[in-house]
Amino acid sequence: GSLLNLSYGYGKVYVVPHEKTTNGLIQGGMVELPIPIFPTGVMRGRFNPGDGHLYLCGMFAWAGNATHPGGFYRLRATGQALHLPTGLSITKNSLKLTFTEPLDPQSVKADKVAVKVWGLKRTANYGSKHYDEHPLTVRAATLSPDGKTVSLDLENLAPTWCMEVVYTFTGTDGKSFTGKLHNTIHTLGE
Repeated sequence: GSLLNLSYGYGKVYVVPHEKTTNGLIQGGMVELPIPIFPTGVMRGRFNPGDGHLYLCGMFAWAGNATHPGGFYRLRATGQALHLPTGLSITKNSLKLTFTEPLDPQSVKADKVAVKVWGLKRTANYGSKHYDEHPLTVRAATLSPDGKTVSLDLENLAPTWCMEVVYTFTGTDGKSFTGKLHNTIHTLGE
């Protein structure tokens, strides 16, 4: 039930946690699925209603890192926990991430999260260096009663083109995991 992003350039699949703000803007980010990288860029993904699997076409024809000439791939659920954030919301002082499975409350701590932000410069060139890159202090990390939503109390949270959140938590299944969210903030909610 989550939005996915398919990467032609890198041969990866991302989940896209996002929110619609009160002023109608959409903001969110992306987190790489913990699966092997495809040998080609992937695109044109479709879920088969018969088996529920995601089928992807792959090719390489121009700019990209996954250079195998082509392929047809099936991505299927294994039933194992993914521990991925599929929900995101931003308030004046916090970033909230809702995960697919419950987390161990003892693992949700501010020192298990690193956040940095930066800007970009639009030019005629492809890409941009990071401008004004700096960390944001994570003052606290709290877990919701259902064990799935982590609220990060962030110092100096503000709209930004680029934010990176790196986290290491443990699921209630005892498995530790590390993830990286890249997101944009257009506006802060209440």
